[in-house]
Amino acid sequence: MEKSTLIGLVSAVIAVGLGMVMKGANLAALYNPAAYLIIFLGTFAALCMAFPMADIKKMPTLFKLIFKHQKRMEKQELIEKFVEWGTIARREGLLALEVTAESVEDPFLKNGMKMLIDGSDSEFVRDVMLEDIHAMEERHRVGAQIFSQAGTYAPTLGVLGAVVGLIAALGNLNDIEKLGHSIAAAFIATLFGIFSGYVLWHPIANKLKRLSKEEVEIKLMMVEGLITFGLGGSANSIRQKLLVFLPSSQRNLEAKEGAAGGKEAKA
Repeated sequence: MEKSTLIGLVSAVIAVGLGMVMKGANLAALYNPAAYLIIFLGTFAALCMAFPMADIKKMPTLFKLIFKHQKRMEKQELIEKFVEWGTIARREGLLALEVTAESVEDPFLKNGMKMLIDGSDSEFVRDVMLEDIHAMEERHRVGAQIFSQAGTYAPTLGVLGAVVGLIAALGNLNDIEKLGHSIAAAFIATLFGIFSGYVLWHPIANKLKRLSKEEVEIKLMMVEGLITFGLGGSANSIRQKLLVFLPSSQRNLEAKEGAAGGKEAKA
């Protein structure tokens, strides 16, 4: 479970609910089926108009991504793996990694290793893997755009819901009690529109973009690691090449640990 998503969702609900109570609003007013229909079904309808069904069908999977913690190899671990593989490849040749490649769980990394082991040119391997990353980025961009667009449509539909509610309220001008109730109900649609747009859809789009960026960084790191040891780079050159993907604070620590490891290996 991705804790930040759950914390954000629960905090948002508490903030709005508690804020309404503190302002003296009745929480029962939130039960407004017409507002739900206009905002949520209306937003879905707008998305169906904006995107092909092939993209809409991916929405359940995208929802799972923001709630499920993404298991990825840590950058420090990846550096050590490439240093180890590079040392083996330098001493025994790339074919010595054939069994190792079969045990690699990441399909992207596994495919790259197999291409190198099979004798593919390093530049060819780089081009294939970068094209794979580009295609992945495009898929991720469309997924994030779906929610970004939903965040644009929902607040506007909230205004539409308020207008519909006010039209209904004008029919109750002779009954002050019904008039007040109708006006309150009209603005519930606006509340749901703004809430869903700026607390749900736009933040979800931002999180998907962030997850995509993290995955791209890891895969670019894999590409550089593979190409470096594929060209016969030393353990130190591989480490230096991959350290650029770490923040400066971690980079200095990794460099020191790598130097210490190299001295121990020589000893």
